[in-house]
Amino acid sequence: MQKKNNVQVKNAILDIQLQEQINREVTGMAYPQISANGGSTVNPNIAVQRFPNFFAPAIIGVLQQLNVKDGEGNPIQNNPNGDYGFIEAQFGTKWNANAGVSLNQLLFDGQVFVGLQARRTLIDFKQKSAEVTMEQIKQNIAKVYYQLVISKTQLALLDTNLSFVEKNIHDTKIMYDNGFAEKLDIDKLTVQLSNLRSQKNQLINSVNNGYLGLKVLIGMPVQDQLILTDKLTDSALKDGILEAMNFDYSQRKDYQTALLGKKLNLYDMQRYQYSKIPTISLGGNYNYMAMENTFGKTIAGPWFKSSSIMLNLRIPIFTGFANNAKIAQARIKLQQAENQIEALKLSIDMDRQSAVNTFKSAITDMDYQKQNMALAEKVYQNTKKKYEVGTGSQLEIDNARVQLQAAQTNYYNALYNAVIARVDFLKATGKL
Repeated sequence: MQKKNNVQVKNAILDIQLQEQINREVTGMAYPQISANGGSTVNPNIAVQRFPNFFAPAIIGVLQQLNVKDGEGNPIQNNPNGDYGFIEAQFGTKWNANAGVSLNQLLFDGQVFVGLQARRTLIDFKQKSAEVTMEQIKQNIAKVYYQLVISKTQLALLDTNLSFVEKNIHDTKIMYDNGFAEKLDIDKLTVQLSNLRSQKNQLINSVNNGYLGLKVLIGMPVQDQLILTDKLTDSALKDGILEAMNFDYSQRKDYQTALLGKKLNLYDMQRYQYSKIPTISLGGNYNYMAMENTFGKTIAGPWFKSSSIMLNLRIPIFTGFANNAKIAQARIKLQQAENQIEALKLSIDMDRQSAVNTFKSAITDMDYQKQNMALAEKVYQNTKKKYEVGTGSQLEIDNARVQLQAAQTNYYNALYNAVIARVDFLKATGKL
């Protein structure tokens, strides 16, 4: 049976694929980050810069050396206050263009380092979670599946009983025609036949609904045909039980998942601890720039190269105790995970012991009911023979049939209970 068609299982498998992509995202943080850039800037009004006229003293000095006179014929003199005013000028061009490439490589970051370590554990956790989901679905499928297998056997038994009653009616009519039976005997058998036919119709309806439920569980279109191929025997129910008795907690998938969850909590605490140590990264860029007063000339060049290489060190000094609080939270979650594991072990012990007790009781009851059904079948056959030779009464054969039907019902109820107990036992011991 294809459990993977079940919607819950499909989503659990998609969770694994989702985690794989999340892992790729974390891995990508450790790879070089390369980007290209380019752009053009137009400055309709270049900003005016106003600064002290520091050129004037030097110019006046040169003019004095050349003995240059002013308009009135006097030698040129420096301003005694040293105040020559301001110069207002525009620096830059109307059009600027740039193109380049930059690179950044993370050399060390404790949080990224922990994230890389945790990748495999995260995948394992998702896979185990999917296996737990599959196991739960498998448990439900097995119960419904074998209930249908038992119902098929019950239908075959009902058909046999119907044949017996129909033959009994036929024989009783012959005896009635010959004066050895009453009309009341025929009427009683007819009522039994109607009751059996009603039981068969009810069982067929239950089986049909069971098929629908099983199809939904395995994710199969309800209009498709489903054929059961397994056969259920007493020996098959008992097979492999001794091997399942050898048990340790690691056989349970939910326990394996809990251990992985604890490991992830430990990684989480380490991540916050490593956030308190320095991070180192290497960066660099290589650019071309062009500057002109018209767009055409800017594109045509000339283009000037510029480049830089940077080693960055970031040292966290004080973060308002936020990291300490995160570390404390992660430590508490780790303790909770450890407590949950201990609680899970107690729950597993209880589940396993309860499943063992229930399974042993179910097997014992099934064996008892099987023997009782065989005995009831023998009683009925002997009573029927006595009735046919005229030494028994219709009341005796009616009572024998009622007892046989009750024994058959009890046996198949016990058989189904044994199936459920076996499934629960295998689930409790991690062998399902």
